[in-house]
Amino acid sequence: MEVIRGWTHRAFPIEDLSFVGEARRHVARLTAERGWPEHDAARAALVATELGTNLAKHAQAGQLLVAARDAPGDIELIAVDRGPGMPDLARSLRDGFSTTATAGTGLGAIARQSELFDLHSAPGLGTVCLARVRPRTAEAATLVTDAFDWGAVCVPVRGETACGDAWMLAFEGHRAAAVLADGLGHGPDAQVAAQAALEGFASRPFDDGAATMQRMHERLRTTRGAAVFGLWMDGEEALRYTGAGNVAGRLISGTADQSLATAHGTLGLQVRRFDLAAAKRPPHALALLHSDGVQTRWPGNALAPLLARDPTLLAARIFCDYARGRDDACIVVLRPGGRP
Repeated sequence: MEVIRGWTHRAFPIEDLSFVGEARRHVARLTAERGWPEHDAARAALVATELGTNLAKHAQAGQLLVAARDAPGDIELIAVDRGPGMPDLARSLRDGFSTTATAGTGLGAIARQSELFDLHSAPGLGTVCLARVRPRTAEAATLVTDAFDWGAVCVPVRGETACGDAWMLAFEGHRAAAVLADGLGHGPDAQVAAQAALEGFASRPFDDGAATMQRMHERLRTTRGAAVFGLWMDGEEALRYTGAGNVAGRLISGTADQSLATAHGTLGLQVRRFDLAAAKRPPHALALLHSDGVQTRWPGNALAPLLARDPTLLAARIFCDYARGRDDACIVVLRPGGRP
C-alpha cells in the first residue's frame, strides 16, 4: 500500500516583471533547504523565471503556483492565467517564435530543464503550464500506480502560509482512497484540524468508510473541527463515499456531471451519523473533490478538453477560474485508468 500525504502550493500573483523575483527566490529557498546540487537548483530557478516572465508579458490575472513535493523529490511549478491564450500552440512551443520581440526560447527552455512538462492553452480560456524539476542525479520516485492518475492544487488564502485545507491519497493494487479535509476558518488552527483528520485516515485508509470517518471525528474533538469528504474507488464503475460539511465531490466526464452529496455537520464538533453512499461512475469519468474555497457552480463541460490530460492541469484551471479568493482552496482529481 502506498499513502501520499498531500502538499501545499504557494501562489505568486504575477502582475508585472517585478513580481517574478519573489517566486524565483522562493524556489531557491526550497532547493537549498533540500540540499539540491547547484546546477539542479539553477534549473529550477530558471523554470520559475521563464514561467513568471511569460505571465508578466502575456497573461491576464496570471499566477505561479509552487510546491515542494517531497515524496517524489521534485519542485512543481504551475503557471495559470485567464487569457488571452495561445491561438497556435505548436508555433508558440517552437524556439525562435515570439510576440514580444524576444528570442522566443522561453517555453522550449522550460521543457528542456524540466523532467515533466505539460501545457494547455485555448483562446478565451487561458493557459495552464505544468513543469516539474528534480535533481537529475536522483532516481525518480514512482507515485502513480498503473491503475490511477491524479493531481492536486492546494493553496492557503492570500496572506497566510499555513493552509487549513489538506488532502491524502492511498493506493493498493486496483483500489484507491482519497480524503480532503477543510479545517474551520483558516490559518494555523485550521491547519491543525485538517492534519488531525489526515492522521485518522492514514492509519487504515481502506477500512469501512463510516468507521474511518468516526475515527477522524474522534481525533478532531480537541481541534476547532473540519469538513471532510472521503472517497473509495476501484477499477470497476462502483465507488463509495461519505463525509460531513461543505467539501464537495463530483464525477465528471465529457458527457456526465454528477454531484456527490454528504451530510451536514462538522467532524470533531457535531455530526449525526456517517452514511456510506454508493454511486456508479459514468464511463471515462474522473472523481473531483474540492473545499468550499472553490465555487460549487461551475460548468463541467467547459473543462472537457482537460479531462484526458494531466489531472494537475485540470485542478489548476479550476483554481484559477473558480477559487473564491477569501479562503483556502484545494482541488483533488483522481482518474481511474492511469496515464493516457
